[in-house]
Amino acid sequence: MSDGANDRIDFAGANAAVCDAVLRLRGDALTEELSRVARVLLGRRHAVFVQRGEDAPQLLGPAEGVLRQPVQADAANFGYYEIGGGAFTETDRRDLAGLAKLTATLLQVQSMAQRATRAYAQVEGQLAHQSQILDQLQESVLTTDLLGYITSWNKGAERMFGYTALEAIGTHILFLYADEEGTEPDTFAEHGGRFMEVRRKKKSGEVFWASLSLSPLCDLEDKPIGLIAYLSDITERKLAEERLNHLAYYDELTGLPNRTLFARLVDQALMVAQRNVGTGCILLIDLNRFKLINGTLGRGVGDELLRQVARRFRDALREEDVVAHLSGDEFAVGLFDIRQHFEATTVAQKLQAALAEPFVIEGQKLQVGASVGISVYPTDGEDAETLLRMADIAMERAKQDNESPDRNVAFYCNDMNQGMQERMRIESGLRHALGHGELTLYYQPKFEIGSGQVVGAEALVRWVHPERGVVPPAEFIPLAEATGLIVQVGEWVLEQACAQAAVWNRAGLPPLRLAVNVSAREFTPSLPGRVADTLKRYRLDPSWLELEITESTLMHDIERVIGIMDRINQLGVALSLDDFGTGYSSLSYLKRFPINTLKIDRSFTTGIPADASDCAIAGTIISIGRQLRHRVIAEGVETLEQLEFLRESGCDEVQGYLYAKPLPAYEFEQSLRENWLLTA
Repeated sequence: MSDGANDRIDFAGANAAVCDAVLRLRGDALTEELSRVARVLLGRRHAVFVQRGEDAPQLLGPAEGVLRQPVQADAANFGYYEIGGGAFTETDRRDLAGLAKLTATLLQVQSMAQRATRAYAQVEGQLAHQSQILDQLQESVLTTDLLGYITSWNKGAERMFGYTALEAIGTHILFLYADEEGTEPDTFAEHGGRFMEVRRKKKSGEVFWASLSLSPLCDLEDKPIGLIAYLSDITERKLAEERLNHLAYYDELTGLPNRTLFARLVDQALMVAQRNVGTGCILLIDLNRFKLINGTLGRGVGDELLRQVARRFRDALREEDVVAHLSGDEFAVGLFDIRQHFEATTVAQKLQAALAEPFVIEGQKLQVGASVGISVYPTDGEDAETLLRMADIAMERAKQDNESPDRNVAFYCNDMNQGMQERMRIESGLRHALGHGELTLYYQPKFEIGSGQVVGAEALVRWVHPERGVVPPAEFIPLAEATGLIVQVGEWVLEQACAQAAVWNRAGLPPLRLAVNVSAREFTPSLPGRVADTLKRYRLDPSWLELEITESTLMHDIERVIGIMDRINQLGVALSLDDFGTGYSSLSYLKRFPINTLKIDRSFTTGIPADASDCAIAGTIISIGRQLRHRVIAEGVETLEQLEFLRESGCDEVQGYLYAKPLPAYEFEQSLRENWLLTA
């Protein structure tokens, strides 16, 4: 080698040395190491690497006897290698060019990494700066993805809810809700920003009011990827508003709605009744002997008497009924969830009965009664004030009967008064029927569509009146429900159905599921015990019995209802959800109910297959049942076309006049043996 250089290394060794140098070294140390690698690779004493930007002479070209190779990649120039000593071979030139190319590539990668690191540090700094700003805000700021899972959580959210970011991020937004259901992530991700006032729950369990602003969170392409939520605690303001609202719309003495709020609530309810072609009633109640007590014993005693009367009225009514204290000794009740206006008579009697027990005030027993006037929507009026005026006229009519003023009830319309008398006659007759053997059971068979076999029957109560003959169920069942007699009727039906099942069991018939309807009034914690006792008394296997309950029964105190249903299931008794689709049950609850069968209401079956809406509803119910692994039965099947639609839709069972009408026990058994196939 010229110039007395050290022995040369191969090109692979030079590559490894350059890679190591670029990875480990910077500045002068890197320059020195790259220069050393060039000297060793080319075997020259004079070989240097000159970095761009160093204080090196800017030569127009290499001097004589000098070989120079730029180190550049694309448009980036990192400097050059310079070799001295002359007499350069083609191998020298090739090795130097390869060394320069490798060095340029490595330095370019290093430069890109450094730029990325600096950019990342800048972004990190900006994010930290923004985070500091968000954390200084008093408001709660959080973000969610499109599914509602929390993705960020500022210090304001920590202070407001009591959860740290570590606890909150990754959980679903629903865990902050005070109520059982919420829809913000689903609803507003599509519709943009929205302001609302909501109730939320802290880690401590405390529920508070918050002002909530939702805005869409978008990516760089302006596509929604979640929501930004801003919350402020407005509990104090809401409480102040509630106090003002209470003063404006509630009677200070009794805590009941005043006349203004009562009229507003009634008008709102009447709008709903108008859309649903429903009915409603206003009861105006005047307390008898109150003025005498108030004038004799003083206003303090009178006020306390009104407070106690208000409590008794509230306890005697359903939660959905509206009761108000209008003035002095006058109260008003609004009834809107009723099927027949005569049900208002039962309510009036309940209110009068609530006053039967003496009131004890300051050691004195005081007795008051009430006269009740009733007006009916829409017959007597279509707004609250008109109905109140008509009810007042009816109340004055009720007070005119001096024989029993504390039991007087009058409708505004004379025809309705006559109807009320008829209703009271039916009620009295039904009480008599329960104790004198006038009730009987008919059985309507249930058929399995696939096999055509009888798999059960529904036990239906009939009233055989000694003079009127068979009284239609539509006349006495609603009355029984309104008066509470439905409990006694239900107990009788369960007893008789089990007794008949025991007879058929001893006669050698295979088990049939006898379905007994259970009213909402019967569905209490005592029901499972009563069912168990009845089965034991008749030595009846639970496979003979099925209880049918309606959707409305399920929608009050869900956890209590599920507990009762679980106890019935443990007995081995099947449960069927009757009239499915006519109530308001939430599908989120339906999957929790331990039921065996869904029953399609006859109101949907009737329109099949001509009515597209009925077909869609029936098909949906069948699909829901199959998804939840419930059997599905359709009632009211009367035509072959209805049957064919239900068969194609996957319905399991049917009952209706197409197969058989309800039959007395002996006719049912005869048809069972002679005409219908039995399941083994």
